[in-house]
Amino acid sequence: MFDAFLVSTGVVAVAEMGDKTQLLSLILAARFRRPLPIVAGIFVATVLNHFAAGWIGQQVAGLISADILRWVVGLGFLAIAAWALVPDVMEEGEAEVKPYGAFVATCIAFFLAEMGDKTQVATVALALKYTPLWQVVLGTTLGMMLANVPAVYLGDWISSRMHLLRMVRFVAAAIFAVIGVLALAGVGY
Repeated sequence: MFDAFLVSTGVVAVAEMGDKTQLLSLILAARFRRPLPIVAGIFVATVLNHFAAGWIGQQVAGLISADILRWVVGLGFLAIAAWALVPDVMEEGEAEVKPYGAFVATCIAFFLAEMGDKTQVATVALALKYTPLWQVVLGTTLGMMLANVPAVYLGDWISSRMHLLRMVRFVAAAIFAVIGVLALAGVGY
């Protein structure tokens, strides 16, 4: 009944570990030292970004056959698995925080950082496979919150243990690879 929600939550929570938006959460927490507006900004930006990604995914799903959809989703998850193995780095200027206040700066920075990010691509892939859209968006948003809220509140502790996040990348890649292989094999279709 809530497969779309549960799968979306798990996939995005794992994908977000060590991602650049999680690093952005640490930077914003260190810069503003005001966790509530940062958490609220992450939530608003994620809902907007993932709704748009999910909506696009579901529009595309209606245009292609089930067999092609299975291949697109399967290959997409295998690509996300490979992408998860590549460590994220913050580019010059990406971590720049504008003087708008914690909430607005977080909304803008997070929304832009999510554009084309693996969790946004995963949201498109999830929306291709699962309905209803609200469960996918709610699940991916919860997954983002599960990964980023601790980064905001435990920023100093997490930043001193960044080596653990590298290991999580490999676990995430394996999970995405398994989902991709299962989709290609037709399991769940």
